[in-house]
Amino acid sequence: MLQTREHNEPKDFDFIIGEWQVKHRRLKDILNGSQEWIEFDGQSSTVKTLGGFGNVEDNHLHMPSESIRAKAVRSYNSETNEWSIWWLDGRNPGAMDTPVVGQFTDGVGRFYADETYNGVAVKVRFVWDSTNPDMPTWQQAFSKDDGETWEVNWKMEFTRVQ
Repeated sequence: MLQTREHNEPKDFDFIIGEWQVKHRRLKDILNGSQEWIEFDGQSSTVKTLGGFGNVEDNHLHMPSESIRAKAVRSYNSETNEWSIWWLDGRNPGAMDTPVVGQFTDGVGRFYADETYNGVAVKVRFVWDSTNPDMPTWQQAFSKDDGETWEVNWKMEFTRVQ
């Protein structure tokens, strides 16, 4: 694949480029006050694209009931200094989720979207924390009250494969 580096390419997601082992924790019953977490492993591999103004993350998640494949597709808008992140789940290959949009400040990226989850209108928040680039983290949260309160429902810890 042809890779051409642009001089002004954003560096925000450089920390996640490469191969990773992933520890997942997912809330068993989302938006119902559950405190029970399901834990499982996975792998991810991320490469730059769009001359460094995007990247694609290939995921293999070993959930308790099944193993699934998914992709995260990210692109950077240099006019707004914001990233858009789309999620494509291999179980539903004909649809990408609504993109979350946001930016990084001091190594922490916050990204938001309006979405529907099981018929409920929610705000979605992704938080990428690259302040420890050797073990970055990601989490997803939903809000039913327009961002007043958030329920974190998925956490991931990444360990680089050497």
